[in-house]
Amino acid sequence: MKKNIGAADRIIRTIIALIIVVLYLMNVLQGTLGIVLMVVAGILVLTSLFSFCPLYAILGISTAPKK
Repeated sequence: MKKNIGAADRIIRTIIALIIVVLYLMNVLQGTLGIVLMVVAGILVLTSLFSFCPLYAILGISTAPKK
């Protein structure tokens, strides 16, 4: 897997995931929507950790710095 996520993108994804988790834990997000957004938050965290986004790869997008 070639890295295609830059530092700023990783930080933004992590912040969005943390906001979703906090809203879920505060019972602002509930039910099916809450569960779906928690899955999205998990995906955002995983893509941040691996610096690879499959959707970016399909679309040919890369926010990673060029070598």
